[in-house]
Amino acid sequence: MPPAAAALLRCAPAVPFAARSSAVSRSGMARRLVAASAAAGRLAPAYRGLLLDAGGTLLQVARPVAETYASIGRRYGVTKTKKRIMEGFKRAFSAPWPKTLRYQGDGRPFWRIVVAEATDCTDGDYFEEVYQYYAHGDAWRLPTGADAALRELKDAGVKLAVVSNFDTRLRKLLKDLNVSEMFDAIVVSSEVGYEKPSPEIFNIALDQIGVEASKAIHVGDDETADMAGANATGLECWLWGKDVTTFSEIQERILTTDDPQ
Repeated sequence: MPPAAAALLRCAPAVPFAARSSAVSRSGMARRLVAASAAAGRLAPAYRGLLLDAGGTLLQVARPVAETYASIGRRYGVTKTKKRIMEGFKRAFSAPWPKTLRYQGDGRPFWRIVVAEATDCTDGDYFEEVYQYYAHGDAWRLPTGADAALRELKDAGVKLAVVSNFDTRLRKLLKDLNVSEMFDAIVVSSEVGYEKPSPEIFNIALDQIGVEASKAIHVGDDETADMAGANATGLECWLWGKDVTTFSEIQERILTTDDPQ
């Protein structure tokens, strides 16, 4: 999936080192106090469950898709420009899929069409090299602050789940990135037989974490799969890159409330 837009850098006036250190220390202490209070029941989180989309939200590609396709493709005669590769990728990725699930099992049938449409290359060895590249954690990264924010939320008692339209590579990717153990549920479309925006996949996640839809929030980057699907299930949804742009923002919005549900 194409990477999310990069966060804008914020400029701040220079301050003395001692003042900066003190401010950072106070800020860190404040966050720990909020989490500790929530965990102790003195400050209830705004939501008791957080559902997260994977590709494009929790998982970001380490380098642009078109760059990867072109770089690997040089050895196989791929000559399309990165711009045209990306156009082909988006066209194939968004095209209607004739079967119930785009991602069945390892997802190879779907991704073979995407890679061929993007690059005009149908070489089986080329496809397999691209496919295997994205099967390893090195091809992906977590958004800045995601690991720390998820740990704070978990320590505060918030149940965490991944709800993703993905193939069977996802669980290994989450392990490679050292976040798998933080989730109370990992619900993958290729395993459960439902894809977002189907309410069924959201309900499976809610059942696994034991949280009602009215007390959970979903975060994802797609208006149809994530926003419409979550809303149809009774879940509120924040669009990644629009409603929230960092994981620290997600953490703050969930934890900084004194209005228990």
